[in-house]
Amino acid sequence: MNTPSTTRAIKLLTFASLSVVGGVFSAVSADAQAATTTTTSGVTIPWLTNSPTLPGVTDLSLTGKESYDDNVLAVSGLGLPEQSSWVSDITFRIGFDFAPLLNVGPGLSSATFVYQGERADYHNLPSENYTSHRFYDVFKGNAGNFSYSLDNAFLYVDGNKLAETYAANQLSGAAANQGDKYRNNLAHQVARERRNQIQDRYTAQARLNLADNLLFVRPISNLTYYNLDTYLFSTSKAPYLGYQDYIDRWDINGGADIGINVAPNFAFTVGYRDGFQHQDQFALAINSDQHFSANHYQRVLFGFEGQPLKGLTVKFAAGPDFRDFNPDAPIIHDKTTRYYGEASATYTLTKQQSLNFTYKQWIFVSSTGLVPYDDISYALTYHVDVAPRLGLDLGARYLETNYTLGDDFAGSAPSLRDDLEYEGSVGFNYLIAPHFTANVAYVYDKGENGLESLAANLDPAYRDFEHAVVTFGLKYSF
Repeated sequence: MNTPSTTRAIKLLTFASLSVVGGVFSAVSADAQAATTTTTSGVTIPWLTNSPTLPGVTDLSLTGKESYDDNVLAVSGLGLPEQSSWVSDITFRIGFDFAPLLNVGPGLSSATFVYQGERADYHNLPSENYTSHRFYDVFKGNAGNFSYSLDNAFLYVDGNKLAETYAANQLSGAAANQGDKYRNNLAHQVARERRNQIQDRYTAQARLNLADNLLFVRPISNLTYYNLDTYLFSTSKAPYLGYQDYIDRWDINGGADIGINVAPNFAFTVGYRDGFQHQDQFALAINSDQHFSANHYQRVLFGFEGQPLKGLTVKFAAGPDFRDFNPDAPIIHDKTTRYYGEASATYTLTKQQSLNFTYKQWIFVSSTGLVPYDDISYALTYHVDVAPRLGLDLGARYLETNYTLGDDFAGSAPSLRDDLEYEGSVGFNYLIAPHFTANVAYVYDKGENGLESLAANLDPAYRDFEHAVVTFGLKYSF
């Protein structure tokens, strides 16, 4: 890293303390949640007089939002100009739990299925319109000293198959602005998430308690999968100068943790993961600069988890990550040892206040088909019920995509890149009436170049951007 981690941490804390701005958080005040009548057999439907409940339904809501996005593509404006738009969004969500209906006991304590459909229309930029379909499945159960769980989140985005073209014009010649190729990597991710694609993530695990619950063994497996279904074009000539090609990628691993309970609800753990990362490769006609960064890795993790204090739930794991990259990967050393870390913490200060923190740092292959990168994220959110009907959410996020582990220094020099993003957020939720909630929120993002040694000819200013979204929403929970 070219910027010391201590300096980054101080900057993040300063930014968080000054940020009383920010995004849409889905948390609703405790009063609003309590207002929804829920039973183990279903949710009360006030307008169905002949059927007071729907068996098995645990979640049923409709949300409408109107937003103003002042920089839809999150660009610097030095190449492709900033573009703004009003956005109309409607979301429908329904959830079921089949376990009480099956009545099979603790062997299947939860069998939930949730569907969430969303439609977003960008009035000034219809190319950004999309419809998304999210499916969540959770299965849990236990029998004596044995328990298991499977969590799966599947996403299909019915969006534009034509990716963004980051260019102010398609003119040839050195003086022409052919493409905004030096933009912040975190900027194009905003538009990428609206494109036609499939994503899937799962965590499957089991746990066996041993020695009167002093020890436990936990086999575990995880998947992160991206299938980006956008068109591929050669970006070397018009009309696709500045066009962003995307390829498919995924990460899967399996292993086990061994834990020792040092207190009734707190344990130290040691774990091992064996995994593989896949990255598709562009055809020569698309990109002659062939990169294929697939790799096998083994990971050793040391951590702790549980409730060390009343109201505090934590989970932390970190350790060496031993990588064996494809020989064609654009990386300084094909065999390298990196750092992996992840953490989460929830602190319930009072019945009206809660604090959440998440952190992750890992190596992943790029969706642009170039250099693998160090993906780093921190997030902090705070919720408080400031009045019986009013909830407040504050938050701050720090994101970093560091490509300097690569050895690709030609062309647009993707290895000469360490991009940062700071985000602040504030949101108010007001319970208008039982089941009916209003939300007002604001999010502000600032992108920066984090590579202090970057040469002037690589246009560091292209990597700086500002992005803000203000939103007003109404939610009815049946």
